[in-house]
Amino acid sequence: MIRVIAVSAILAWIGLSLVLAGIPTLQQPSLADRLRPYTPGARSARPKVFAARSFREVIGPLAAVVGSRVARAFGVHEELRVRLERVHSDEDPTAFRIRQASWAVGALLAATALTLVVDVPAALAVIAIWTAPLLGFLVVEQQLAFRSERWQRRLALELPVVSEQLAMLLAAGYSLGGALTRLSARSNGAVAADFRRVLRRTRQGISEGDAIDEWALLVKVPAVSRLASVLRLHGEAADLGRLVSDEARACRDEGQRSLLEAVERKSQQVWIPVTVAALLPGTIFLAVPFMSALRFFAE
Repeated sequence: MIRVIAVSAILAWIGLSLVLAGIPTLQQPSLADRLRPYTPGARSARPKVFAARSFREVIGPLAAVVGSRVARAFGVHEELRVRLERVHSDEDPTAFRIRQASWAVGALLAATALTLVVDVPAALAVIAIWTAPLLGFLVVEQQLAFRSERWQRRLALELPVVSEQLAMLLAAGYSLGGALTRLSARSNGAVAADFRRVLRRTRQGISEGDAIDEWALLVKVPAVSRLASVLRLHGEAADLGRLVSDEARACRDEGQRSLLEAVERKSQQVWIPVTVAALLPGTIFLAVPFMSALRFFAE
């Protein structure tokens, strides 16, 4: 088993070397970069290779490239930056990939130590060593996917109520920016947090319509896309409050239909164990006389 583990470690080292060779940050510096410290007026101090910032600059590109490729290999094609921004995460993509790499390395070390301590077959040890980093990587990826889906579900559930409140404020004479400001300040929900991001984008110089379109493209919720298309008419429609109210009613009807479909699916799933419980005794009762008849004719 020690030979198999050694061969696996050598193969992993070769693969890591090939991956590192393809990263521009880790390639050999050019002749101009090597001669720059010796030119007049250039700084002679060498950078600290093992500083925290240098370590992040070295590991960050590698973790980003490998992490994105592994995620695409497992069917995750949405950009990481979009998912992190959707859930209002404080992490940037590089920090997230570094955390994923840390989990993968930790899982690899734990699996290697476990295979050395516990006497397991060689094939099982190799499988554990190669699959442990993938499991550590995918656990962090699945956590982000779950947060993203939960945020989208919260938006879909909160949107009918918030749309009705927005329609009331618009009908009362509020401007679109004033209504969004009031709603974002009165709640701590998912829609209010997204409204605060929309207002922050408008303060950066983007128009309200473009900021709302960015929000719709970011969250990828059909109800939000329809509401954004209605709010896009705030400078053209005189009865925007009524249009938003109609959209809120449509969102509520869609939510009720989704709830009824879920209840119907649950009710259909209830009959599966009932059917199995009813068929199994009947099959046994039919099998007993059938076997008796076969035994009788065999004699």
